[in-house]
Amino acid sequence: MAKIIKKIFKLNIPAGTANPAPPIGPALGQHGVNIGQFVSQFNEVTKAQIGSILPTEITVYEDRTFEFKLKTPLSSDLLRKAAGAAKGSGVPNKQKVGQITDAQLTEIAQIKMVDLNADDLEAAKKILAGTARNMGIEIKG
Repeated sequence: MAKIIKKIFKLNIPAGTANPAPPIGPALGQHGVNIGQFVSQFNEVTKAQIGSILPTEITVYEDRTFEFKLKTPLSSDLLRKAAGAAKGSGVPNKQKVGQITDAQLTEIAQIKMVDLNADDLEAAKKILAGTARNMGIEIKG
């Protein structure tokens, strides 16, 4: 017998360092999920990716059990790390925060390919190049 789904929601959670504070605690608590159990399972699964922010899809069932699926790290997070920037630019047209090479862009596109709405690597690179431009990151090469 299949479990009845009560709620599906998506959160961006720091890998390996999740805690019961907002947004995780309130989101899970209102559906009766054991927050401590979720946090410990999530941290155990993601401890190798500490430092990344992972989009996570959490499915809560009627019997208060849950499942979660991890997506690839946020594009902006990967681009920011590759450029060595602390954060994106507030005025990306005028103030650049860093630069990445075409090879780095290709590497990020390969990581993100499963989550992007792109048919091939070139299309994925164009999507990511737009994100980089909006963050004030230049692409060289």
